[in-house]
Amino acid sequence: MKLAVYKEILKRLQGREREEFTGIAQHYRVSLHTLMSIYSQDYQKKMKKTHQRHHSLEAIDDYFQRYQARISPDTMGTVLLRIAKEVDLAPSLLAKIILERHLALQAAESEPPARSYVNQLLKDPCQIPDPVLANEVQQCILNDCVYGPVVDSIRHSVGFEYENKLKRILEDKGIAFIGEDVMRAKGYDKTPDFKLEVPIAVDGHVVNWVESKASFGDEFSHRTYLRDQFWSYWNRWCSSKAPSLPS
Repeated sequence: MKLAVYKEILKRLQGREREEFTGIAQHYRVSLHTLMSIYSQDYQKKMKKTHQRHHSLEAIDDYFQRYQARISPDTMGTVLLRIAKEVDLAPSLLAKIILERHLALQAAESEPPARSYVNQLLKDPCQIPDPVLANEVQQCILNDCVYGPVVDSIRHSVGFEYENKLKRILEDKGIAFIGEDVMRAKGYDKTPDFKLEVPIAVDGHVVNWVESKASFGDEFSHRTYLRDQFWSYWNRWCSSKAPSLPS
């Protein structure tokens, strides 16, 4: 995808509802999965930039007071969703903030609730003792397309699916390889999805390993993967020539 088209898509996605994504995907002739990946990556960048503002003590107090002022048995799980839209915060992230504050107040302790316990309740809101809050949290999780345990499960499943697809392609082509489990057993600390037993040539380039990333490859993600993973692969299996970012 050309950079100009990518930037145009990002601009078109601003302020759009999920129901409009299908039309945008068709207009630019990209899959809905690709469009959602572009949207998710851009939205995650925004959430990281605004993390400190949303998690300040003043913001947390404000969000919790809004929740308490509006909540009632008749709200039908819509209060936190509305607040999330007002403050431009992912619903699942807001639900976690409110849940943590609620648990801290219920326990009347200065120590925050254990992260593992909070994550357990987010994965199964039915365990939250307060039925109204449980419904609010569940609706946030179900209506969040970027964060939350449901999205994490989908992302994990898609990643596993693409790894299997890549494995079948290598097997069909008769390309010998070893997987992550074998490499870890041999003591490698960082491992690609597949290390080729014999390097192959693709479009004039020597390929020693293959890594599956079931997400859109924008410049930021390429640089992140280079720093966190690919340089270590390169230093171990490739020549001294530095790799370049895809155009």
